[in-house]
Amino acid sequence: MKPHNHLRIFILVTTAWLLFWAAGLPDYYQQYSTRTMIFFDLIILPPIWFIIYLSVKKARPGRAFTASLWWAFYISVPLFVYDLLYAGIFLGHGLNFLGTYWYLTVYYILPWIIFPPTGRFIDKKRISP
Repeated sequence: MKPHNHLRIFILVTTAWLLFWAAGLPDYYQQYSTRTMIFFDLIILPPIWFIIYLSVKKARPGRAFTASLWWAFYISVPLFVYDLLYAGIFLGHGLNFLGTYWYLTVYYILPWIIFPPTGRFIDKKRISP
């Protein structure tokens, strides 16, 4: 990926985090039940996957897998850092925020499970007749 694409994705992910942060106030989603948070996670996962699918599909032939790895990185690592700064340090949970805010933690893992196979599938689909 070109440097301006990395910057674009980073800004997009940061903006999304800020919007989700604001939507989670006043208690960073702790005011909702576990059932609601499971439902919320399940509802937002397909649109996120679809956006990544469309983006990765635009990658040059043979580069979809690599693009999917970059997306997994940007959707997990910066969000983890932001949540660590906010929930871990500012709210004082330390690394215990990973359990307390499990509905965030799943998004540090799921991109690495879902996006690379998506990229691999796109690459193989382009090679296969």
